[in-house]
Amino acid sequence: MRASLQWLNDLLDRPVSLAEAAERLTLAGFPVEVWGDTPDGDTWLEVELTSNRGDCLSHLGLAREIAAATGRQARDPSGSTGRVARTAGGLIPVTVQDTEACPFYSARVIRGVTAGPSPEWMQSRLRTIGQIPRNNLVDCTNYVLFELGQPTHVFDLQKLKGPSITVRHARAGETLLPIGDGAKPIALRAGDLVIADAASPVAIAGVKGGAASAITESTKDIVLEAATFAPRAVRSASRGLGITSDSSYRFERGVDPAQVAAASARLAELIVQTAGGTPEEGLSVGGKPVAPERTVTVRVNRCAALLGCDVSAKDMVDLLAPLGLRPTVDSGGANIETTIPPGRIDLEREVDLIEEVARLRGMDRIPMRDTIAVRAHPPSAQVQATRAAKDLLAGLGYLEAVTHTLISERAAASHSGGAGSVLRLDDERALAPVLRPSLVPSLLEVLATNTDRAGERPSIFEVARAFTVTGTDHREPTLIGAICPGDGTGESCYRTLRGAVERLVRMLTGSRPSFTSSSATGLAPSADVAVSGRRIGSIGLVTSGALKAAGVDGPVAAVELDLLESIRVFPPEVRVHALPSFPSTERDLSLVVDNAVSWKSLEGAVQSLGLPSLVDLRFVTTFRGKQVGANRKSVTMRLTFRADDRTLRREEADAATAEALKSLKSSFGAEVRS
Repeated sequence: MRASLQWLNDLLDRPVSLAEAAERLTLAGFPVEVWGDTPDGDTWLEVELTSNRGDCLSHLGLAREIAAATGRQARDPSGSTGRVARTAGGLIPVTVQDTEACPFYSARVIRGVTAGPSPEWMQSRLRTIGQIPRNNLVDCTNYVLFELGQPTHVFDLQKLKGPSITVRHARAGETLLPIGDGAKPIALRAGDLVIADAASPVAIAGVKGGAASAITESTKDIVLEAATFAPRAVRSASRGLGITSDSSYRFERGVDPAQVAAASARLAELIVQTAGGTPEEGLSVGGKPVAPERTVTVRVNRCAALLGCDVSAKDMVDLLAPLGLRPTVDSGGANIETTIPPGRIDLEREVDLIEEVARLRGMDRIPMRDTIAVRAHPPSAQVQATRAAKDLLAGLGYLEAVTHTLISERAAASHSGGAGSVLRLDDERALAPVLRPSLVPSLLEVLATNTDRAGERPSIFEVARAFTVTGTDHREPTLIGAICPGDGTGESCYRTLRGAVERLVRMLTGSRPSFTSSSATGLAPSADVAVSGRRIGSIGLVTSGALKAAGVDGPVAAVELDLLESIRVFPPEVRVHALPSFPSTERDLSLVVDNAVSWKSLEGAVQSLGLPSLVDLRFVTTFRGKQVGANRKSVTMRLTFRADDRTLRREEADAATAEALKSLKSSFGAEVRS
């Protein structure tokens, strides 16, 4: 912010020099590196501010910081704490339709003003900080803006239809001609917060006034607006419409409703002083009741413990009071209760006040310890699981990627449920405006880059967040995503990836995953991956459309697993069993069945027989070719038998295998492959 040294001195009980102001503000956390003199005999200084200190986007805020750092006193020109009762009076009705977007709105009427040049002292202050004086009415609003940090606006009462004021959202098709030379009408977006009269919008709330209700030389009766709007609402309109202003800059950083009424009174005082007129009694307001003053309690011993040095209750009070806080010490001297002034929305907790004490006392006066006590904690289950998953995939030959969360519209289209299922940046300049709904597009982009530049097609994985939308809610799950490129039909790469998934899931959960045919977005064919009946992800071959969008040739298998769903209990419970006392015997069955018969159905049919001494049933391989006929396949399974009390006889295993074969022939028309 650009500040005027003379303006700062107007608000201090005794003057401060440029050198002292620059030094003290810098030490307090507001660097001053540039300054200069003006033809008016004033000095300007550029003050760097952090985004959470919107209160210092004003001369009063900076004056309080200088006062706290130098033992001076700051003078509040509004002469009020800004707290007024909610009233229903006033001559112009005010309606607020969305109190979340506009928590508090006030309107005050002044009649009989005379528009003309503002006084030289006001023009000088505004020129020093880079503003161009317009007329006394507009200059007064700018003066209050830079003096108190409260944006205000003035309407010509005779130009308002009704006359009335409604704070509402813009409707489709509405337009507004903003104030300003050469301005052109803009099409408002449905949902933009606007100030409207009985007929149409007259201002974009918190951003820009409209030319239709602007002040002119013939203006006699005016309406003074002082309000607060939600930062999100102002930012949305400002970015979406491409309009910024000093007002929107402040609203986006937060304006406390408790300071609105005092700023309105200050504006009315300046207008009457510079333009004459008679204020009407009453203040029209809308929105929510102003919340009670906030208080925060800080423990003196806690402050000393965090800072590592002795700080008395008196020292703390002396440091905090000049900031506009009202600290009081309890009877025992152990606690200080502080009332938070309007505008200091950054002060919410005890530690915030301790930080203020440290900042004002001087960071150079806080001792440095030679050693730091460190309390070690074991890594969380999520951290352990993530490390283990990465180690396993890396061991299987997968390369880890770290990609950007933003992807292009084209990349997102193949992996989302439509336009309403993704989150977008509200910025026309963004080349990649979509928060990825899946990790697969990002991994395909990495694969394409490696193929183009190095001629390699590596298997790749990433553990990162994706962003999904369902209705008005969105989720940000942490996913384990992996892709495995292949050749030919894609069966080989799918089976390779499925093997990795089975090992990964068993390591994370201690259970074997199940695979059920599904229709996952961006994958075809695809299957849901589940553990104990709980879906944790999907696996399949990337669709041709998604491959084309990414510029990737050949088949690619992909999988995405929800990490948190996979590690509800991690590490999995380890069960120890005694080694078997007797050997096992195995039988392989190679059966020719229709292509439509799945392994899961074959496995389920055998398991349902309850064969005696069967301890394991595993898939071995699948074969397709002219030897088994068209639309047929050969599936090989391995049955393992063992008894706990003796060595099984060959005849027992053969009998159980024959029973399984009989059942499969009956259920699926299976034939033994010769």
